[in-house]
Amino acid sequence: RWVFFLNLPIALAAILVTYLVVAPDAAADKKEKIDYPGMGTLTVAVFALLLGLDLGTRIGWSTPWIYGLFALSALAFLMFFFAERRAGDNALVPDDVMRNTGFAAACLTVLAMSAIFFAALLYLPQYMAHELKFSAIECGAGLLPMMGTFAVTSFVSGHLYARLGPKVSVVGGALFLAAGMFLLSRLETGTPYHDLIFGMVVLGVGVGLFYSSITTAGITALDPSRASLAGAIVYMFQIAGGSIGLGVNTAIVLSNTDFADGISIAFLVDAIIAVCGAVVAMLFVGGTVDRDKLVEGWRHKHRAHP
Repeated sequence: RWVFFLNLPIALAAILVTYLVVAPDAAADKKEKIDYPGMGTLTVAVFALLLGLDLGTRIGWSTPWIYGLFALSALAFLMFFFAERRAGDNALVPDDVMRNTGFAAACLTVLAMSAIFFAALLYLPQYMAHELKFSAIECGAGLLPMMGTFAVTSFVSGHLYARLGPKVSVVGGALFLAAGMFLLSRLETGTPYHDLIFGMVVLGVGVGLFYSSITTAGITALDPSRASLAGAIVYMFQIAGGSIGLGVNTAIVLSNTDFADGISIAFLVDAIIAVCGAVVAMLFVGGTVDRDKLVEGWRHKHRAHP
């Protein structure tokens, strides 16, 4: 419970800073309606899917309840699609936005990659606690190789994005994510902590490089007037991907009798998903590779390291 309480002073400080620093919004030229049908159908779709994944590990996957929940989820997703078509410009995800191939691919890639990052955040500490008998503080400190690398990479990712372009940055981050999850999928019962460090470092590089780059690539794929909407949609896909990914990973882990083996299989599935995400990014995100930027980046590196 203290974890939730500690967020309150942080949130209050953020509210105060925002109130003092951020300028008031200009009056809108037109009033937009809230897309309640879109919000409702999407909520039902995701909730039914997550509930089905959770209950399936407890009551079995071949029960009528599970079939019904998955069918409800599919129906609600279909209704969401039609609701968005009817909402027009007021849609939660407007049609002209999702018809942009680069932006749609960015959202799909974020959906896949968020499943990976959230799974690592949950199950690496779980492994440390249950298999390595780490305390709560030790589990938190055990994530430092990943989170520290994530923080450092995030600081330099903007510079790399400017030099290498969106496609190289996004695909590179996705491949690092895939490599990190593959390395971590090799864990088994009794795997010592030091054998996890390299995989966490690789994963941290991927997270730091990917998330900063994909958000910029997604927003810049649209007209500048759609920037705030684009950022919100990308974030929505990030949270949805994390939620669905946790559900899928939990279903895989709990379906195995051995806890470590379940994590290993789940992480291997995540690595495959990351490779698929990298392929989507390679084909559709960020346009074409800017060869001039690559040559310039290589020459800069060569001058810096003779």
